[in-house]
Amino acid sequence: MASDDKGTKQLSPSDIVIFGGTGDLSVRKILPALYYRLRDGQLPAQSRIVVLGRKPASPEDYRAILRRTMQEFVQPGDFNDTDFVRLAERVEYLVVDAREAAHYQNLRQLLEQAPRPVRAFYLATPADIFGTICQHLKEGGLITPDTRVVLEKPIGYDLQSFSEINNAVLQYLSEKQIYRIDHYLGKETVQNLMVLRFANNVFERVWNADVIDHVQITVAESIGVGERGGYYDHSGALRDMVQNHLLQLLCLVAMESPAQITPDAVRDEKLKVLRALRPITPETLHEYTVRGQYRSGNGMPGYLDDIKKTESRTETFVAIKAHIDSWRWSGVPFYLRTGKRMPQRYSEIVIQFKGTPHNIFPAQSDAESNKLIIRIQPDEAVQFQMNTKVPGPGGYRMKPVNLNLSFAEEFTERYPDAYERLLMDVVRGNPTLFMRSDEVEAAWIWTEYLLKGWQERDEKPSLYPAGSEGPSEAEILITADGRFWHKND
Repeated sequence: MASDDKGTKQLSPSDIVIFGGTGDLSVRKILPALYYRLRDGQLPAQSRIVVLGRKPASPEDYRAILRRTMQEFVQPGDFNDTDFVRLAERVEYLVVDAREAAHYQNLRQLLEQAPRPVRAFYLATPADIFGTICQHLKEGGLITPDTRVVLEKPIGYDLQSFSEINNAVLQYLSEKQIYRIDHYLGKETVQNLMVLRFANNVFERVWNADVIDHVQITVAESIGVGERGGYYDHSGALRDMVQNHLLQLLCLVAMESPAQITPDAVRDEKLKVLRALRPITPETLHEYTVRGQYRSGNGMPGYLDDIKKTESRTETFVAIKAHIDSWRWSGVPFYLRTGKRMPQRYSEIVIQFKGTPHNIFPAQSDAESNKLIIRIQPDEAVQFQMNTKVPGPGGYRMKPVNLNLSFAEEFTERYPDAYERLLMDVVRGNPTLFMRSDEVEAAWIWTEYLLKGWQERDEKPSLYPAGSEGPSEAEILITADGRFWHKND
């Protein structure tokens, strides 16, 4: 592969085909990501982008739609006519109903006009038709040796539905052709976890139960369910966020060092973490989990108002105390929480270290122990909190201060977002940041303990005001252990 002046690798010419190409994910994320990759010189002139939709549109009409899409979802100041024209020249719009086998012949005819070396199909559709699409691709002669198929989450509703969907896809594709995407794994700070741990001896030496007191992983959203109410009410926070995003973050924090950075070596270590997660049984459910649902508050409507129902037991907030039964993490709790309608949107990992074994500053008995704070969004950063002496006379007065690595300040040039990076990994054939079948299965197995336990108890979620930190029970979950949630400033 050739490189440009910045060292960016230019990829092999490819056909990128987007099923559900007029849907929300494609409009907001996938197409803008391709615009940026083209702008930064990573999409060769020979590459094509084929957008599939069910509504007829002439080339001129679709080009106008595409322009409006780019103007709305590309960052202000990044859109320009020159790059848009270059993108539009590569885009073809084709009417295809994914369920109709006959429609795939039109797609095949288009792709076989000067076929590209790499063929990538992005399935931005409901998961229940993944198997149907793969069947029609295979039977329609569209699968080549260098074909990759991206499956967008959520893949299934529970372990059984995941297995049914996954097995349906595997009838027509090999495991190495399947890219199960979790966009959190494409975030720069998430990837930096690997470098932080395994390229810095100072951290890896203390990355264990001897030095770490506990770990907190928080993914907070300030928005409600919005237009996703229909989907969300059948899903809930556990399926929507914990089973994939939070467990993947937990794996990257807790995994052992792979022998080398290869796709299967990394994913093997993540799988070991998932299999070492201690099951949460119905007997321990109240001790280790909290379910919540936002009600009206702070001038915002409640969940039932948003979904236009009078009753629902769907959780919009989850807090969990998890344990990993391994030598490295024995006795170290992992506190996970995620929720909607919280005070602000942020995602972070907090590594809370133990205090000093002997305090020689008795006047500072309340000195805070060290923390490593890994901010994933919105402002990517890594902070190390340490105690320092306050300048001036009068003895040792201490204050916790942060050593701060701000990505925006340290790396002034724009760097690719998660979808940009992951799309290019698909084209180059690198599945490291995508989930393997056994990973997703292991995550569902652990998650099902909670789902079945909650179903057996059939209890309503605890209510919390919109705009708050969640239900009071989430505070009790951690304070009962003499610990506190990290306050995001």
